[in-house]
Amino acid sequence: MSAPPDPGALYPVPGDTSTVLLKPLLSLFPDVTNVTAGDYSYYHDHEDALRFLERCVRYNFGFGSLSIGRYCAIAHRATFLMPGANHAVAGPSTFPFGIFGGSFAEALPLSDYPWRGGGPTAVGHDVWLGTACLIMPGVTVGHGAIVGARAVVTRDVPPYAIVAGNPAQVVKMRFPAGDVGRLLDIAWWDWPAERVARAIPALVTGGVDALIRA
Repeated sequence: MSAPPDPGALYPVPGDTSTVLLKPLLSLFPDVTNVTAGDYSYYHDHEDALRFLERCVRYNFGFGSLSIGRYCAIAHRATFLMPGANHAVAGPSTFPFGIFGGSFAEALPLSDYPWRGGGPTAVGHDVWLGTACLIMPGVTVGHGAIVGARAVVTRDVPPYAIVAGNPAQVVKMRFPAGDVGRLLDIAWWDWPAERVARAIPALVTGGVDALIRA
C-alpha cells in the first residue's frame, strides 16, 4: 500500500487550489496562536481558500480560542465568531463607546467594560460543517457531528448529532446511543494514518462492527 497523503501539504488535492489543509495553512500565520487545527482537516472555498482566517474566523482580537480536530471537513464560508464579537450587556446600552477614543474612552476604560464572556470554541474530530453555517463563541461541536448549511449554532452539539436551522437543533442522531459510545471509545482519528488507510473501507461503507473488526 502507498504511503498516506502528506498532512503538511497545503493543497491536498492535485490541481485543486480551492481546498486547503488547515494545519499547514495556519502555520503561515505564526502570529495567530489561538486558532489550531489537527491533521487532515480541510477548508474549501469557491473563491480563495487561503483567506480562511480573514473570512471565516471573525472578530479574532487575540483572546478566546478556536480548536479544530482531525479529519474535519469545513465548507465554503463556514464562520466562527470569536469572543471579540461580544458586547457588554449589563447596562442600558450595548454600544462599545470606548473603542472610538477621545472623551468616550476617558469616561470608562475598555478594561472596565463588563464584556460578555465566551469560552473556548472547540470542534471535535471527524466533524462536517456545512456551507455558511455560523458557530457562536464558546460552543463545542462534538466528534462526528454534522452541522447543516446556514445553521446558527448557539449551544453545544452532541457527538454524532446532525443539527440544522436557526438556532440549530438536533434533527437526527447518526447512530444509536450505544454505537456512539463505541465510536467514541474507538477514537479512530487517533490512529496512525497508515492504520486509518487500512480501515477506510469500514469507515466509509461499513458499520460500527466492521470498524471494530478493522
